[in-house]
Amino acid sequence: MGGTMQLAAEGVAAGPAPALVLVPEVFSSLTAAEATWRALETAPGAVMTPYQRFDWVAACAHILPPGARPCPVLLRDPAGRPLALLPLFVHREAGIRVGRVIGGRHANYHMPLFAHPEAMALPHDAYAKALLRAGAQAGIDVIHLPDQPRLWNGLPNPLAHGTASPSDAYGLALEADPEAVLKRVMSGDARRKLRQKEKWLTGALGPVAHQVAADDEDGAAILSAYLAQKAVRFAQAGISDPFADPAARDFLAAAHRAGALELHALRTEEGRILATFVGAVDARRFSGMLTSFDPDPALARFSPGDLLLQALIRDQCARGRTALDLGVGEARYKASVCDETIGLVDAVLPVSLRGRAYGAAAEAGARLKRRIKRDPRLWALVGRVRKALARTA
Repeated sequence: MGGTMQLAAEGVAAGPAPALVLVPEVFSSLTAAEATWRALETAPGAVMTPYQRFDWVAACAHILPPGARPCPVLLRDPAGRPLALLPLFVHREAGIRVGRVIGGRHANYHMPLFAHPEAMALPHDAYAKALLRAGAQAGIDVIHLPDQPRLWNGLPNPLAHGTASPSDAYGLALEADPEAVLKRVMSGDARRKLRQKEKWLTGALGPVAHQVAADDEDGAAILSAYLAQKAVRFAQAGISDPFADPAARDFLAAAHRAGALELHALRTEEGRILATFVGAVDARRFSGMLTSFDPDPALARFSPGDLLLQALIRDQCARGRTALDLGVGEARYKASVCDETIGLVDAVLPVSLRGRAYGAAAEAGARLKRRIKRDPRLWALVGRVRKALARTA
């Protein structure tokens, strides 16, 4: 006994420290979680992506698959203080009850809403064990959390443990001076070419202006242009249009009305919309969800999408936001301005034995998809097959 007391007095651990145990609370609906959720996201130190704002999630929840059940999970510390909220829903897939974050492919990131930076510093195991308990309470076999940022606002994400996602995301830091940002991310030659293209464009079509939707009427016009322009591109690429369903279109309009989406356009004085950009927003960040440009071949040489992107960067700097990202996936327009790569992870937390089988298949699928996307020959083959199928449809 004396020896033990002496070791403790000298600061030598007599045994391992007790593991931190987080306490899960599973809500039966978004409404039940709303008050706690809104308090968390408006807290001064909250760390989140725009896709976990209550208003964005509530709008997106209307397009959950039939039979899906929202079950947001709040994790508290042992003293009962909220630490993180994960907006889950559960849906049966091939007989397996899968928990996912509301948003699906419409959301670039599926990270929890953390109460403060200190919550992100807690160990992965504490979150994983608490989510497994929550999954068991909610009747879930496996929790699948794709597109977890490894870092967010410079902070490690404790749920970013798993297989590397098929694609990364791309972004850039903003500052008060938009010209300084553009000089940092674009060469002088690239900026000169865009200025020349804008002169050619105004010479051909008259003055053009950057517009941000200020009301429902503006929003409807920009969304209508986006949907029409993108439908042509989807058909050409042989990709199914995710907004062919009217409910998906209603989601965009509802999210804009709630202030969770910002709609941008490049338009002529006559009202022709040449390009669009749609982003999920919070006080600090614009996260690009959707973009389109007029498919008229005569406009391609003017690069209206690039002109709008440059105007968007200026606008976001003026609004005082500190970050802009263009979402998941590789694209030429992203490489032209983004100097930050946002590494992503697909996390899988099996809750039951059936969930383990699903998890193994999901991880193998993510690895295969990443290999295909990172191999130019294989990815080009996928594109050719899609276009061939589109021609025969």
